[in-house]
Amino acid sequence: MAIIAITQHVGMRGADLARLTAERLGYRLLTSEQLVAATSRAYNVPAEALAIVDERRPTFWMRFKTDTGRFTAFFRAMVLKEMARDQLVVIGRSVAQILPELGCGLRVRLSGPLKERTSVAAAEEKLTSALAEARVRDYDREVRARIQTLFGIDIDDPSSYNLVLNVFAVPLESSAALLACFAGEVDRAATAEQWDRMRDVALVAEVRAALLSHPKLGNAPFRVQCSKGAVQVVGLGIVPPWDDMVGEVVRRVKGVKSVQVLNQDMPPDPWQAY
Repeated sequence: MAIIAITQHVGMRGADLARLTAERLGYRLLTSEQLVAATSRAYNVPAEALAIVDERRPTFWMRFKTDTGRFTAFFRAMVLKEMARDQLVVIGRSVAQILPELGCGLRVRLSGPLKERTSVAAAEEKLTSALAEARVRDYDREVRARIQTLFGIDIDDPSSYNLVLNVFAVPLESSAALLACFAGEVDRAATAEQWDRMRDVALVAEVRAALLSHPKLGNAPFRVQCSKGAVQVVGLGIVPPWDDMVGEVVRRVKGVKSVQVLNQDMPPDPWQAY
């Protein structure tokens, strides 16, 4: 069992690599577009609104809007939910940053020379060479800024990944075989405790998303923790009848075994923490 999260870039042939890898391993394959659609359905959010977390950099003013944090939390919850089911190859603009470093998966960064990427982009999108090169450069700049804004991570930092792969150095089939080999190593090395933690991380994300989507609880600050399905929600001012309301929302999340709601002060809880 393993999770392979592949970064998506223009002109990298990442979709083909993800498909070949999933076929070789017999794993499920999910794209960012499929994840956006699933998030839209699950949380009743227009797919266009989710572009802020999957396609474009938030503007200066968007960073201060409550919806930006909510939409990011919804998308992250959906990605982690699918990852916790394991045996998954997922490709997207931010999926590698969402995958926790718990020993259950691979964060894969694709790379390649500008010239080759430009040729691929020109063929795929039917552009002139000049327009294709501009498209590649603009895309990279936009994704770099968005990941930095939402995750505080430098997308070009190789230490953020388990593997950086030049997809033009070897045939795609060989690259897929390499990823499958690494997935086998992850499968052999990952422990039951690591997978338990992965499922807890996903459940925390789902619980937080459920609370954020509630019309009366969405603006309240909570800290959510989980251990093997036992969920604890901490927040200042969670008194009757709010404690019962919080408990009811949390219990509806699949996988929650028990709920403890505490009314007490708490340190800040960044949405990306786990």
